[in-house]
Amino acid sequence: MESKDIEERIIKRDIELEMKQSYLDYSMSVIIGRALPDIRDGLKPVHRRVLYTMWESGLLHNRPPKKSANVVGNCMARYHPHGDSAIYDTLVRLAQPFSMRYPLIDGQGNFGSVDGDSPAAMRYTEVRLNKLAEEMLEDIDKETVKFMPNFDNSLQEPTLLPSKFPNLLINGSSGIAVGMATNIPPHNISEVIDATILLIDNPDLEIQELFSIIKGPDFPTGGTIYGIKGIVEAYKGGRGKIIVRAKHTIEKDNIIINEIPYMVNKSELISHIAELVKDKKVEGIFDLRDESDRDGIRVVIELKNDTNPDVVLNQLYKYSKLQVSYGIIMLALVNNVPKILGLKEIITRFIEHRIVVVKSRIKFDLNNAKNKAHILEGILICLNNIDDVIALIKGSKDVANAKSSLLANYTLTDLQAHAILDIKLQRLTSLEQDNVKKEHSDLLKLIQELEGILADEKKVREIIKNELRLLKEKYGDKRRTEIAVDEIELFDIEDLIEK
Repeated sequence: MESKDIEERIIKRDIELEMKQSYLDYSMSVIIGRALPDIRDGLKPVHRRVLYTMWESGLLHNRPPKKSANVVGNCMARYHPHGDSAIYDTLVRLAQPFSMRYPLIDGQGNFGSVDGDSPAAMRYTEVRLNKLAEEMLEDIDKETVKFMPNFDNSLQEPTLLPSKFPNLLINGSSGIAVGMATNIPPHNISEVIDATILLIDNPDLEIQELFSIIKGPDFPTGGTIYGIKGIVEAYKGGRGKIIVRAKHTIEKDNIIINEIPYMVNKSELISHIAELVKDKKVEGIFDLRDESDRDGIRVVIELKNDTNPDVVLNQLYKYSKLQVSYGIIMLALVNNVPKILGLKEIITRFIEHRIVVVKSRIKFDLNNAKNKAHILEGILICLNNIDDVIALIKGSKDVANAKSSLLANYTLTDLQAHAILDIKLQRLTSLEQDNVKKEHSDLLKLIQELEGILADEKKVREIIKNELRLLKEKYGDKRRTEIAVDEIELFDIEDLIEK
């Protein structure tokens, strides 16, 4: 190739502008395509792709699970070409009951522990969707959400899931993008559903009314939240800070830890407490034992004689992760634009999403019902003139000729004529004819009902409310995390000394 040709292919560009544009493109790719959840289904692309891959593969709650390696391989080949470790990490987290308030995957095998143990390799574990995950994917085949080409244009993948419940609030989300981060805590499904129904009925209600229903975050590992002020700030403006403490009981002057703050590694916590005792930062502890089992957490802190448990607890809260600060940042993608949102806006955006999904589903069902009714109308014309139709078909030299004769002699469409030629002889009996008439009559009623729903948005909202009530009945549970009204200030040295 001559140097002249090379010069013609070189585009001269200011390096500062090029760096700015390239970095901006990279930033938006990370923000939209990896790090932040969509406000409507509360999922990042990798979560959505894992769940959709499992749905496509038929890994439903009532079917046998398959190896995780199978799911990871299919997801990577079809939708998420970013490496198997990232996909498997996502799969594991979706199955961990201590990471997700409401897990979406039913996992069999070693999926890690609250002690920070690594999960088994993907070839040793098995997975399938649970019922709650299927509620997120239901009606996806009814043109309820938009699809887009995958990375190599060979398949179509959903841009979001229909999601019957506000997953962004229920399971929360965390992620670090470029220049921004999100940290949305999980919440109780019963409280979130009640608040959503209230907002459907009263779109203009004040946010204070939502506070009476949603008390605050509800972590899978329990604990106690101190600081109503931080919760209110987060729910109003999208940012706030709360203090989360472990739960304990006192048995024979010993401290028993039953619940630890969210995302705290229990094994590291115990090791750190042991180091604090060794360094004499915490005094009065004689022994430290981990008696946790499959029934729950039980860490025994055995105290020396005549030691005040409250003083030891205050020392542990100050120096260890029995007390942690949790920063809430309610950041999510709204129409592919990152935005910090308050509680009311998050729920409102979900309601808007469900209205679109339910309307799209009804339109899909309506079109199907109209198509079936149209075909049955043609079959009824045939049955009313059965002898002439049979003679006409018998006298035709081939299928094409029979079809053209039907179209010429009766008021039929091409689709109806094709359906008549496909009729089985058993449908010509009087009983079958009655069934066809009844089916046609039922379809006309269904069409009228569906058109009535589409014409009245109140009926659409009522459907959404009924679906939410059913979800609460199926999956609702009690709060695990207590909310304490008292605010906690920074410890003074006097708080650590016995009076």
